[in-house]
Amino acid sequence: MAFRFEKLEVWQLAIEFSDDIYKATRSFSADERFGLTNQLRRAAVSIAADIAEGSGRFSDRDFVRFIEIAYGSLMETVSHMKIAQRQSFQADESATSLYATADRLARMLSGLRKSRAGGTQ
Repeated sequence: MAFRFEKLEVWQLAIEFSDDIYKATRSFSADERFGLTNQLRRAAVSIAADIAEGSGRFSDRDFVRFIEIAYGSLMETVSHMKIAQRQSFQADESATSLYATADRLARMLSGLRKSRAGGTQ
């Protein structure tokens, strides 16, 4: 692994989460390709991208800001997932698995934010 962010477990999980979102959205109806499918994929990909971008910043304060943005993208993804489930685009077991991964990611991002921000809110 050549870059610092690639060593972060949270980044690795975010990449896996993006892969899972892509797999889940392949079964969505064709008329959702430019709607919810696109929104879900973009939000999920943003999580890992923001972690990577933040790791390239020179201060913990800047890094924390990008972790907060990644967290926001995760929340956006969870909201889109709920809509997809309610519209029956996604099986309940798939949604449950994705939700569990999202919960783990949220905890990891929160922990990373606190550790880099000195634990202050």
